[in-house]
Amino acid sequence: MSAVRPIALLFSLAATLEAAAAAERPAQIGLCMACHQDDGRSGPPGTPRLAGQDETYLRLAMEAYRSGERKHGPMRAIVGALQADDIAALARWYANQPACKP
Repeated sequence: MSAVRPIALLFSLAATLEAAAAAERPAQIGLCMACHQDDGRSGPPGTPRLAGQDETYLRLAMEAYRSGERKHGPMRAIVGALQADDIAALARWYANQPACKP
């Protein structure tokens, strides 16, 4: 057996595990669902759609709400209860949802 085959198998396994981790539904998703829905397509008019947004942007936005740098009372209250890994998981979840059509 050539050395290339086991390496290719490892890369394939790593990609599969990464996709599975990206698709894991965050434990704290319930905090977001009332306004942004589970899939990030939003419910109430005027609520930002999160589906398909850049993961880093989503994480930084939530961190800014938590620190008070971004002003929005409900968001600050919600993300204020989250840990950094919760925020990262939520950003990953919403970034991996199919983007909304314009």
